[in-house]
Amino acid sequence: MPTPRLPFEKEIVALEEALARKEAAAPGSDEVRQLRRELAALRRQVYTNLSPWETVLMARHPDRPQTLDYVDLILDEFVELHGDRAIGNDRAIRAGFARLGEFRMMLIGHQKGRNLKERSECFYGCAHPEGYRKALSKMRLAAKFRLPIVCLIDTPGAYPGIAAEERGQAQLIATSILEMSRLPTPIVCVIIGEGGSGGALGIGVGDRVSMLEHAYYSVISPEGCAGILWKVADDATKPRAAAALKLTARDLLRLGVIDDVIPEPLGGAHRDPREMSKMLKTHLLRSLREFRSIPVESLLERRYEKYRRMGVFAVQNPPAENRT
Repeated sequence: MPTPRLPFEKEIVALEEALARKEAAAPGSDEVRQLRRELAALRRQVYTNLSPWETVLMARHPDRPQTLDYVDLILDEFVELHGDRAIGNDRAIRAGFARLGEFRMMLIGHQKGRNLKERSECFYGCAHPEGYRKALSKMRLAAKFRLPIVCLIDTPGAYPGIAAEERGQAQLIATSILEMSRLPTPIVCVIIGEGGSGGALGIGVGDRVSMLEHAYYSVISPEGCAGILWKVADDATKPRAAAALKLTARDLLRLGVIDDVIPEPLGGAHRDPREMSKMLKTHLLRSLREFRSIPVESLLERRYEKYRRMGVFAVQNPPAENRT
C-alpha cells in the first residue's frame, strides 16, 4: 500500500512522479540526476520549515512508528505485563520488562493500532483509568527491582468517555504524576508522536523528557483549542491555534519544557523507521548510561528542581502606599 501523502507534500509528490517516469525512460541520464538533486533540495526545504499545524499532521501520520514498532526494532527482549489488578487490561498502554543493550528496564508506551480492529481495541491510543493504573503498578515494580523506566508517549489524550470519568480518570492521572515525581529510579520519557494533554502527562514525568523532531506536546489539541476560542475548528482556525500553543519540539526546547530534540530522517520517522529506531536507541542508551552513575538521592533532587524551574511568571510590586 502506498504511503499516504500530506497536503504540504504535493510538490514533492509531483517531483517524485516525474523522477520515476524519467528513470523508467532514461535511467542514469543527466536529467535524472538533475531531478534527484532538485528533489533532495525540495525535501530539505519543506521538511525543515514545517509550520506548527504541519508538524501536527506529521505526528499523526498513519504510518508513523508506534511503541510496538520500536519494541521490535530496538529491544533485545520484551515480556509484556497485563492488567491493573482492578478493572482489566487497557491495550492503549503497553508495559513490560525489556532489555536494551546492557540495560534491563521497564518499558511503558501508548499504542494506537494500525488497522481498524487494532485501533478499536486500543481506543486510538486514548487510555482509560485502568491503563494508567497498570502503568503505575509496573513503574512501582520497576522501582522495587531498581530498574530504569522508559516511557514512549503517543496519544491524542486520555479517553474522554463518561465511564472513564466515573472510574476516576483525572484522579489516576494526578496520582501517576505525583508518583512518577518521586519514584527512586531513573525515568526517561520520549514523545514519539502525539503528546496530548493529561493523557501524555500521565506517563510523562521523568528525569529526561525528549521529543522526536516532528512530534508535538500540548495541553490541548489544535482542534480543541480552536473550538474553544473561535467556536469552530476549520482550515483557518486550526493552524492559528497550533501556532499559538507553541507545541513543536523547537518551541518547547526553547521554553525549557523538554530537554532534548531527537532528529528524524528527512521526511519524517515513517519514511525510514529503521533509521529512526537507531537514533532513538542511541538516545536511550546515552540517557540510561548517564543516569546509572547518579545516586538515587541526587536523582530525586534533580528531578524535583527540574520541575520547580519550569515556567516563567512575573510579580508586580504593589504601590508603596499599599505596602504594610
